[in-house]
Formats: sequence, C-alpha cells, structure tokens
Amino acid sequence: MTTGTALQPDVDVLIVGAGLSGIGMACHLTRECPGVSYDVIESRDAIGGTWDLFRYPGIRSDSDLYTFGFEFKPWKSNQSIAEGHLIKEYLQEAVDEYDVERHVTFRSRVVAAEWDTPTSVWTVTIARTDDDGKPTDDTTTRTCRWLQMCSGYYSYTEPYRPEFPGEADFTGRIEHPQFWPDDLKTAEQLDGKKVVVIGSGATAVTLIPAMTELGAKVTMLQRTPTWIFPAPSKNPVAAVLRKVLPEEKAYAAVRKLNAWRTEYAYTTSRTKPEKLKKFLNKQIDKYAGDDFPLERDPHFTPPYNPWDQRLCLSPDGDLFTAINSGDATVVTDQIDHFDADGIVLESGERLDADIIVTATGLSLLALGGVSPVVDGETVDIAKVFTYKSFMYSGVPNLGTVFGYINASWTLRADLVAKYTCRVLQTMDDKGATRVMPVAPEGLPERPYITDFPAGYMQRRIHEFPKQSDHDPWTASQSYKHDKNVLLAPDAEIDDGVLEFATAPAMADA
Repeated sequence: MTTGTALQPDVDVLIVGAGLSGIGMACHLTRECPGVSYDVIESRDAIGGTWDLFRYPGIRSDSDLYTFGFEFKPWKSNQSIAEGHLIKEYLQEAVDEYDVERHVTFRSRVVAAEWDTPTSVWTVTIARTDDDGKPTDDTTTRTCRWLQMCSGYYSYTEPYRPEFPGEADFTGRIEHPQFWPDDLKTAEQLDGKKVVVIGSGATAVTLIPAMTELGAKVTMLQRTPTWIFPAPSKNPVAAVLRKVLPEEKAYAAVRKLNAWRTEYAYTTSRTKPEKLKKFLNKQIDKYAGDDFPLERDPHFTPPYNPWDQRLCLSPDGDLFTAINSGDATVVTDQIDHFDADGIVLESGERLDADIIVTATGLSLLALGGVSPVVDGETVDIAKVFTYKSFMYSGVPNLGTVFGYINASWTLRADLVAKYTCRVLQTMDDKGATRVMPVAPEGLPERPYITDFPAGYMQRRIHEFPKQSDHDPWTASQSYKHDKNVLLAPDAEIDDGVLEFATAPAMADA
C-alpha cells in the first residue's frame, strides 16, 4: 500500500479476529496482495472463532462444507455436514498452508480504534484478555492503514440468557451451550442423566441427539416449533464428481450447486412458502417413520413460514432417530417456574431434570463492541449506512464481514475479502492513502437485516448500520446478486461513491 516514511504504520492491514472470516481475509491477502503487510488480533488463545468457542457435544455446522469452506481450499470429503473439530482442523490447515499463525497475536482484544485523517492511520488500542476472554487493563497500541473487522456478529462473553422464576431453587445444574463445561462431555458423565434443553433452535437440535448418544434422557422444551430440515449428511453428487474430476474442479462444481440450492430454497420460502412446507414435511415423514411417537401438531408445525425464523438442519434425521429411540422427546409449552427438581410448566405439567440447558441464543454485537472514532468524533454505527455490506458511510479505511442469514457465512466472507483486496490495489494504483463511502443526503433508511423476525436478530439489530433500498447501499441476502453485481470481480471499484484521497501529510512530503 502507498506509504511515506513519516507515515509508515506498524502494519498495512490489521485484521481483528482469527475465526473463519479473519483467517480467510489473511489467506486472500497472501494470495492476492503479497506486498501488503498484515497482522491478526485474536482475543482467544487459539484460532477458530466459533469453532474454538463452542464445545458442547455434537457441535457442527448447519451449512454444508462445500459452501462453508473457503473458495480457494477444497473440502476434501463426501461428508457434507461436519462436526466442529473437523471444521477447526480445516481452518488450521488453511492457517498452515498460508503461514498465517506467525501474524497472529493471541489473548488480545481490540477495545478502541481512532482514525486520523492528516496521516491516514488507524491507532488501535489492544487489551490483553483474561481466561474468560474479557479485556484487562494491560493495553498497547498498534497503527495500521486499513482496519478489517472480522470479529463476527455476536458477543463471545455475554450470550442471551433470560432469567427464569425460581432458578435459585433448582438443585441441579444450569448450563449455557456457549460456556459448556468439560465435565459434561462423555458417556460416563452423562449416562442416565435427565436433561431439559430450553429452546428449539440450531443449538438445541444439534445438542439433543448428541447427548442421547452419550446416554442422557433429553427433553426439548420449546415455546414454538421450529422448521427442521432432515437431510443426508453426505453429498452423493460430491462423491461422484470427486471420482471423475480433479479435486478443485469437483469442489467448485458442488459449491456452485449447493449455493444455488440454498438460494432457491430461500427464494421459494418467500414466494411459494406452501411448496417449501410440503417439501420439509415430506422429509420429516421420511426420517420420522410410521411409528413416530409425537404428533406433528403442535410439536413440528410452526405458525410461521420457513425462513421467517432460522431453518434448522438435522443430518440424517438424527433428532428424529433420538425421539424414535425413546431417549428424547419434545414438549411444547411455556415455563411457569423452576423448583428444586426441575421445571413447572404453565400447563401444570412438570419436567424433572438433573441438568437444564439454556439454549436461548446469542447476543448480537456490532464491530466486536468497538465504537470507531474518526478525527476525534465517535461514530454511532447505528446511524451510518452500509456500503456493499462491508464498509460504512463516512468511515475511512474500515472493512467488515457479516455473512448471510440464509446461506453459508463463508460465501460472503470470500467475496468481501477478494473485493477488499481489489480496493487496496486500487488505492495503491491511485496513490491514495484513504478511501471512504460517501452517502448522499436523504437516503431512504431500512434495518440492516429485513424480513427476518428471529428474536436474537430483533433484540439488537437496531445497533447495526442501516441499509437503503438500492445498491450499493444494501446488505443483500443474495449470494447470486452479490457475486454478479455488488462484489463481482469486474465491478467498478472507483464507482463515484467511494471517495479516494491522499493524506495531507503525504501530499506535503
């Protein structure tokens, strides 16, 4: 990147987060911008992000690994849905292949970032973290030309955790999946335990079959049913293509197919919801079997359309297998209160428990909790507009990653990383030291995420930037649209919306 001697920062690009997005960004910089220096700041003591944080039994991806994997690194298995440890191994392979780890500073968290226009430099305050990943008073500063926020979209230290009446009376254990203890992971520790999982989202649907395999008797307590998609865990198309095509070409073909399938399913949920409902019900019938002990209504008939809330995956119908075995069941009711032995429901029914799992969701967190400061003024992220879903109006040299809500996170993360590399290259070509999206006056306002009323999203989405009703001021939920229009390889970087400039200090040099 263009620099001057007096303005030389510690590093060209500072990446915040060594999870999937941050690792991907680092690899893309190595591949496409080899002359750009970078470092990675990670609050935990290992790479992996989500796949290092969550350690409950059965942790896996809801996305297929052909779209969840990086575009440049084939997923070399017919196992389409993979457990968390395999995903972390895949990420570690990418880190090793692109020599990323030597750039990473662990147990460090970005707590502040200040931009200075005269020098075109970010000064970033970094705090050492404690064993819980929380910042301490031990701080240092780093400077960079470009700040890339790859810290995800939720808080690692403060999940959503409602308080329930009578919790203090319960004599068993109450655990949250985000902080799963080491002494509840084996058959020896769980065999014969009565477990109630509060919630019916992706975590609950993942956790319940895994705990029954370890000998627990598990009840999923839900207020409202969830649309569940039982699907094969192995991809037969991938198996065939990997036999007849080189690994890279087979991977690219399956990735393209699965991305199309995912988008088609989401589009169908918006335009022909009854068609998708019929398909999902047919799949449930297939995996549940004729002797399934539970009625579809009320336990598996949501009062909303698919993708009004998150669609949950059940690989090989494992949830239904657990229910058929008698080791798992579903109760649709609401909590009245906890007592010494379990939960009393509003219906008067009670659920005895040794362990209660509060699978109650995430807490969204914009920019990892950092409020950027531009020339002495704190930026209210909720009042700026997103530009192509990866930059913010009025904020120079700052990139972000927020994946799709209806498809694999990595699909957008890859597009954003490649596009960011093109922005950096364009800055270098122009001799520019800063670039900033400039929003026109009177731009119509919309929430960053629309048409998705899930509770975890609605609780905090107002703290995220706004989008508008036309490109490039949108946070598109269409990979096809982004790939072909917004973040396309041939999309014009200098589009009249991005403002390129050179630091006054450099211009005077």
